[in-house]
Amino acid sequence: MVKKSLISVITQEEKEENSGSVEFQVSHFTNKIRRLTSHLQLHKRDFLSQRGLRIILGKRQRLLTYLSKKNKDDVIRN
Repeated sequence: MVKKSLISVITQEEKEENSGSVEFQVSHFTNKIRRLTSHLQLHKRDFLSQRGLRIILGKRQRLLTYLSKKNKDDVIRN
């Protein structure tokens, strides 16, 4: 079964231009999380990868919180 991605595919040109944008960072962290999750399904006792996954999840959550607050502020101003 193929899962539909919630985050759009970013082209190579957009990566070079917007690699620092919040949206790009969230999509990059999401890809890392998917890879680490599949790795941890095979290697359940890889505790360093588990720690790395938790760190990346926290970073992504902070970025998503920032993005939601930023979008709310933009809606209120307009």
